[in-house]
Amino acid sequence: MNSSEKRIHVDIGRQRLLLLRQDRVLEEFSVSTARNGPGERMNSECTPRGVHRIRIKIGAGCAENTVFVGRRPTGELCTAVLQARYPDRDWILTRILWLTGTKSGRNRGGEVDSLRRYIYIHGCPADAPLGMPGSRGCIRMRNSDLIALFDQVEAGTLVDIRERFPGGR
Repeated sequence: MNSSEKRIHVDIGRQRLLLLRQDRVLEEFSVSTARNGPGERMNSECTPRGVHRIRIKIGAGCAENTVFVGRRPTGELCTAVLQARYPDRDWILTRILWLTGTKSGRNRGGEVDSLRRYIYIHGCPADAPLGMPGSRGCIRMRNSDLIALFDQVEAGTLVDIRERFPGGR
């Protein structure tokens, strides 16, 4: 890895996402991972562990609170009225960092393929709780935090997702 490359650590136990360059923390954010806990199986609604890469960045230039369905902006902005109209919608807002696993049999291929599971780092409604598990497998962030992260990473950035990082990292 080039020493100037950035990488992301997602600590499921601490519900934190860290943006690093080498071993220096550049940014740290509160997140929400899966309410079903960690796991790699298709349809488990768990957050997959292991090393991933950002495969595709989606939503550059979209307004904060842009609603995405099927990775496409719907033309809607998330509001309390819209949330009340669709109370069961899994809100994917503002930007999407679509992850792909890097290890066959662990988080890539077959029944454990993170890309085919549509595992993202994405924005969420302002009233969605962070710092505690609550997603359907993805990694949720505050919209403003996601924009800050999105603008600092590229497709190919490594994303290491673990239950706990030694030393809190």
